[in-house]
Amino acid sequence: MKEHLLRIVEKLPPDQRKNVAREYLQARILGFIQDKKGFSSWIFQGGTALRFLYDLPRYSEDLDFSVAAQNARPGFQEMIEGIGRSFRNEGYAIALKYSGRPPILAVFIRFPVLPLELGFSAHPGETLAVKIEVDSHPPAGGKTETSIVRRHLLLNILHYDRSTLLAGKLHALLSRPYFKGRDLYDLFWYLADRSWPEPNLEYLNQALKQTHWPGPQLTAKNWREQIAARLHAIDWQQALADMRPFIERRQELDLLTLPNLKKLLG
Repeated sequence: MKEHLLRIVEKLPPDQRKNVAREYLQARILGFIQDKKGFSSWIFQGGTALRFLYDLPRYSEDLDFSVAAQNARPGFQEMIEGIGRSFRNEGYAIALKYSGRPPILAVFIRFPVLPLELGFSAHPGETLAVKIEVDSHPPAGGKTETSIVRRHLLLNILHYDRSTLLAGKLHALLSRPYFKGRDLYDLFWYLADRSWPEPNLEYLNQALKQTHWPGPQLTAKNWREQIAARLHAIDWQQALADMRPFIERRQELDLLTLPNLKKLLG
């Protein structure tokens, strides 16, 4: 309920309220999807999935999914409209802005006035938003599993397995026309965990094929050197500025350097 969110954030310093409030809303959205049986076909992925499932120590803005079956029910718009109604019934002001083009379906769920109510903005016009993005035609080869997690509420989530999640991050690093610093932090976090499995190369190559990547077929022998080459094209100062507001332990950014990442890549 909205009153519960107000109680959560009023105990926090103002500079923490925005991230915590957005994460609470993300958890509620996942709960709505669960209630509508969405996790029979919606596969959770991306940075927020890493945080909810594996405690990635950074906050995230978006909820990213793939759809396991064509014509999955409920459909995208039906699901989003239901989420909007649920929030309105709890007293939230809601605005939905659809974007994206097939096969990528996207919507911004905007909460006007909420930043002012929660005390992290003095501007009545500021909005807190959660973007939901769904790939309706995901690459072949993804492997899924189901996990029960507790973050504000109990969730039973269908998601990609660890090898496929890493493959999705490598695809983003290699194929984005722009570079997101948060991808850089996530790569550092993945590689620092020696127990994390190797990437799902079938899924990674299928994803790169979909986005017309001009590089070679990736194998167990060459994927690290391809990522290392990509790292040299980064504006590191811009990347650090992009990720800094979302990192829980900001002193870790002192470790996030090109030499350290290349060392982890081996």
